[in-house]
Amino acid sequence: MILCVGTTPVFQRTMKFERLRLDEVNRAVEVTEYASGKAINVARVAHTLGEEIIVTGFLGGDTGKFIRADLAACGVANDFVDVAPKTRTCITILDQHHQHVTELVEEAQRVERQAWEQLDAKIDELLPRAKMMVLSGSLPPHAPDDFYARCVRKANGRGVRTIVDASGPPLIAALGARPMIVKPNRAEFTRTFGASEIPPRVSGDGAEWVVVTEGKAGASVSDGKHSWRIGSPQVQAVNPIGSGDAVAAGLAVALVRGQAMPDACRLAIACGAANAMTPKAGHVLPADVELLQQKVDVESCG
Repeated sequence: MILCVGTTPVFQRTMKFERLRLDEVNRAVEVTEYASGKAINVARVAHTLGEEIIVTGFLGGDTGKFIRADLAACGVANDFVDVAPKTRTCITILDQHHQHVTELVEEAQRVERQAWEQLDAKIDELLPRAKMMVLSGSLPPHAPDDFYARCVRKANGRGVRTIVDASGPPLIAALGARPMIVKPNRAEFTRTFGASEIPPRVSGDGAEWVVVTEGKAGASVSDGKHSWRIGSPQVQAVNPIGSGDAVAAGLAVALVRGQAMPDACRLAIACGAANAMTPKAGHVLPADVELLQQKVDVESCG
């Protein structure tokens, strides 16, 4: 089982317009609403690929109830902690004419202290069933920066491999716990470490592997001694939001199925490209993933 953990899920509304005009009334040609956020996107993609998953984190209010119902309707197993603040909303605007994607993100609210204790207990309960744990996304205000680090230590103690998709202090703290993989995107990596190249203190001395995603360019991968470039197949992108989460899902699925790094990145990058081909974040078509996987290039850089 793949355990997906994320403390800031979203109620997602995606609105499609033929052509968006600023300072005018714009009428959407299509509106969809669904559960999203980084951990939910990871769980949904891994579930679509046929793996057993469960996703946990915090949910609250009517938006939280909607997310539970949506996940249940599509068969994505979940076990969230109830919190007082309502789950935030994210609105994605698709401009078909200009092929622009604009995201309007509500920030997460602070959750009560006892909720963290409940989430810790829930992770303790779920970890014995897990083969892989994926920790994704930002933390709510006043969250403990070492939350991901604590989760990684718990997983290591049970022999469960971990992927951390985060940035800033939570990522830096997690490195000290020795996760298997950290997977920031290029902008997050640069903001966190102030470097364009992967320093040894991140790979090797910190995580076993670092995967830095770079959008349609693919990803850079390092184990501290060697590095690889993973080239992404070119696709007609509809909505790239969630592609990084799809990459994390693909990595988790490939590793659970016994593939070794960096070859596991073939499935990961194929998932990211397949996600970009759909209008909904965290959604892929298995046929697209299978086809795209054959077009991913893995090149050793020494």
